[in-house]
Amino acid sequence: MSVGAGAVGPADGPDAEHLPPDGVDQATVDAVGKLTAALEIVEEARGRLYGFHRLTGNADNDLLEALDALEEAGHGALAQQMREDLLGKNVVSRRWTFQVVEDYDDTYWEPFRAWERRVRDELLEGRRHVYEARLKEERRTHGRPGHEARPADGE
Repeated sequence: MSVGAGAVGPADGPDAEHLPPDGVDQATVDAVGKLTAALEIVEEARGRLYGFHRLTGNADNDLLEALDALEEAGHGALAQQMREDLLGKNVVSRRWTFQVVEDYDDTYWEPFRAWERRVRDELLEGRRHVYEARLKEERRTHGRPGHEARPADGE
């Protein structure tokens, strides 16, 4: 099935924004799909990095409470030594987690996103998930409830 860029796909198929533009071969769609899948992994890694950032911050806050409790329990010297050595310490060389996150975003995540978008713009007229839309068409049971090609208008 081939529907042009401005045309609307059949009611029981993907909409035009999820079809390859005229003249785009399946190898190109597959290659862009692989690039987008790689970006999705980078997005997941970024989320985990933010999780690391949040967990480390929570641990530092809990450490502060533990140090206060040690002081209140009469162990001020020990608490002070830990406070000077561990509280507020860099988690990697010269960096807190927010700096690690910023470096990741600036050095890797943003350029990766920009390249993926540029490739989609140049090869698929900016269309997203064209590869996945084809997979959906191949795998769904046409005409069966719960297997519709796309949302109804207004959904």
